[in-house]
Amino acid sequence: MSDTTFGAAIGPAPIPLGEILPWAIFAGLLMMLAIYFVGAEEGATSLISGMYVHEFVHDGRHLLGFPCH
Repeated sequence: MSDTTFGAAIGPAPIPLGEILPWAIFAGLLMMLAIYFVGAEEGATSLISGMYVHEFVHDGRHLLGFPCH
């Protein structure tokens, strides 16, 4: 048998909250914008005229359970 010595286990370094928070807020805003376009971009609340956005996200609406017709 050989004499093998194992060093201390090295784990991942923690990421400070100050570095994660801006990215988490940015991701949350993008998700809210995506949910708006998939779920509410039609009719009286429409920001973009026409049915192009509705037709583009039509299958996503059904997948997420939003009624549209």
